Amino acid sequence: MSKIKDVTVPDIGDFDMVEVIEVLVKSGDTIALEDPLITMESDKASMDVPSPFSGTVKELKIKAGDKVSQNDLILTLKIDESEKISSETLENSNSSLSSLEKNAPANTGPLSTVKAESKNLESKPPEIARRTLPTEMHIEQKDFLQAHAGPSVRKFARELGVDLSSIRGSGRKQRITKEDVQEFVKQTLEGIASGNTTSAGSGIPEMPEIDFSKYGPVEFKPLSRIKKKTGKNLHRSWLNLPIVTHHDEADITELEHFRKSLKEEAAKQNVRVTVLAFLLKASALAIREHPNFNSSLAGDNEHLVLKKYLNIGVAVDTPDGLVVPVIMDVEHKGLLELAKELGELGERARDQKLKSSDLQGGCFSISSLGGIGGTAFTPLVNAPEVAILGVTRSRMMPVWDGKEFLPRLMLPLDLTYDHRVIDGAEAARFLVDLSNILADLRRMSL
Repeated sequence: MSKIKDVTVPDIGDFDMVEVIEVLVKSGDTIALEDPLITMESDKASMDVPSPFSGTVKELKIKAGDKVSQNDLILTLKIDESEKISSETLENSNSSLSSLEKNAPANTGPLSTVKAESKNLESKPPEIARRTLPTEMHIEQKDFLQAHAGPSVRKFARELGVDLSSIRGSGRKQRITKEDVQEFVKQTLEGIASGNTTSAGSGIPEMPEIDFSKYGPVEFKPLSRIKKKTGKNLHRSWLNLPIVTHHDEADITELEHFRKSLKEEAAKQNVRVTVLAFLLKASALAIREHPNFNSSLAGDNEHLVLKKYLNIGVAVDTPDGLVVPVIMDVEHKGLLELAKELGELGERARDQKLKSSDLQGGCFSISSLGGIGGTAFTPLVNAPEVAILGVTRSRMMPVWDGKEFLPRLMLPLDLTYDHRVIDGAEAARFLVDLSNILADLRRMSL
């Protein structure tokens, strides 16, 4: 025999008119004992209200955005008359928000100690029942308590040994849901299985979210699509690649004289020859002597993919962020041809007219800040490439030739490389050869 029961807001301590931020059920839903019904949030904490019965939701009496107090009607529930109220559930329902702020969760230890008990098996991700994670996750009680999640989610996370402070919620106001915890566990297990130590379960904490407006006026400006995509790619490279940057200088005094001598001839072809065109040509020659710089690490991390072609990407500064269009078959092109292609790609990049094919197939990259300034920097490798050349502004310097100091135009070079593929000695030899090519243009004809 069925019966209609009223489900009301339990004792919430000294709080009154607490906002309902989420309604977790709808009319007609079949719910089990302790299933969360709504989520309430005060200015200090949040909590879920669990169901004291199992049954079918007959009618909802509140909606998200409503403000409720103790004993306000949440919904009516159609239940079996023989259903008994769980004393444990009532105890949980009567716990106040203030007690939530005082009682910190215990550290339940690593995921590898989680037991697939029959009571909790249905609520746990299937991976937990089948596998264990050989990684201990230390839970800071203060951070766990301050995580934006309800009591039922906190309980679920404690059972799995998951640190809520490492999870970014997908719910309203970035609230952590049960599904977020399950996805975190899934990514952790997949990361361990694939040997990827930089997965979501790597233990790398996210930066805390700060309300800067409490210190003064602020303005929110969305990142451009280019910056968002570039940021993700660079962050992935930073986490996955062991990078080293080697610094050197090239004497480009004679190169600069020659570049200026080409000005009139280049103007006839409507081309502007920059040092970057020489860097493309010289890099192609140096890479020919050091083929590991034109490779990528295979998926098994045990083989190199050596490329028999050479396409070089050139970083271009645009109003929306940095893009890296690729110049194909650099070793087969002359200086004027490279200069012309550089100008065309740069213009299309700034006008947002690049095609997807313009950004693909790179083997090596060059990032030049020479037109802006600086003396050195550490460019990040554009994976799956294994190296990138950074260039800053050239400057006149006194250089000792064995007899006297002579004024020479020196170009700073910064080579960042993937240390899994290239070692320090190889990087140093590459920059020495590149510098020699730039210093003596005759080497470009060899």
